[in-house]
Amino acid sequence: MPKRKTHIDRPLLILLAILLVGGGFIFASAAFGYLARSGNNVSSVVFSHLVLGLGFGISALIAACNVDYHIWRRWAPHIFTAALLLTVAVFIPHIGASHGGGRRWIYLAQFSLQPSEILKIAAIVMAAAYFSTIKAKINEWKYGLAGVTGILALPVIILILQPDIGTLGIICIAVISIFWMAGGRMRDLLLVGIIALLLLGGLVMMKGYVRDRITTFLKPSVGAQAEGYQIRQSLIAIGSGGWTGRGWGQGIQKFSYLPEPMGDSIFAVAGEELGFIGTVSIVALFLGFALRGFSIAARAPDMFGTLLAAGISTYLVIEAFINIASMLGVAPLTGIPLTFISQGGTAMLVSLASAGILLNVSRHQKRRSAA
Repeated sequence: MPKRKTHIDRPLLILLAILLVGGGFIFASAAFGYLARSGNNVSSVVFSHLVLGLGFGISALIAACNVDYHIWRRWAPHIFTAALLLTVAVFIPHIGASHGGGRRWIYLAQFSLQPSEILKIAAIVMAAAYFSTIKAKINEWKYGLAGVTGILALPVIILILQPDIGTLGIICIAVISIFWMAGGRMRDLLLVGIIALLLLGGLVMMKGYVRDRITTFLKPSVGAQAEGYQIRQSLIAIGSGGWTGRGWGQGIQKFSYLPEPMGDSIFAVAGEELGFIGTVSIVALFLGFALRGFSIAARAPDMFGTLLAAGISTYLVIEAFINIASMLGVAPLTGIPLTFISQGGTAMLVSLASAGILLNVSRHQKRRSAA
């Protein structure tokens, strides 16, 4: 039967465009504060975010949107293996680089790359390809439970060693959600959940920075000038925004007090300048993005398309909601960026490429039956 090809999902494209344009204004305001207090050359910031992130990212989005998503199924093992090797490369001397206590970057010529961002989409493609292939045997432990643990095993080891627990959490949530949507048994899901809790408990016991973040989350008043400083300043910024905010570009916290105003704290900048109405609008946009993404998954023509669309939607939106939750003090700080808005060349590039794959799935979705 010939493939039925339709136009890309316009509501999803519109939501993406609003997030990118609106996020661009938020980023520009946050950048003013960063540049004013650090004295850094504006060209480096513009090049990293606008050229490497948005420029290459939009090019990747257009390319992915026009490449039949079925090709990713064929190349899934190779993509996953390459992403794992690239992520391991951060440990190679003179290539890998450390920042903020984590070894997560590699430098090639004048470019920096965060391979764990590529590993996110690679793990999703691998999980979608694997579970769509063995769906009939997913209730057998050697295919279902062993499959999901096998896909996650190496990312868990590598990302704990870096360490990059926030990215690891996103990958685990996305892969486990694909396993569940493919028909994984509840018993297996509970077992995976128990293993994850035991692993998290072990990290809390062995890794001091993980323990500090959990302690700060449970007792924000402890270490208000140390571990709790970022969340304290974030809440001050968001609270001072009131209903309508101080106005675009008029925020105060980004100039002196708020750590990482262009990075994981950018939602606090939005809260101070756009107020409650603006931040609720951001949440609503991501909710709309999730609904459109899962609608595309539900109407995909095959199981691979369904799992791929669902995994990408989960990854992009959960990443945003974890960032927002951490800035509001309802989740521990993770360093995860705000999707499509925060600074981050590799993160923006991979997020837009992933959105392009999702849009391509929408081009093949089944039409609604006539009433």
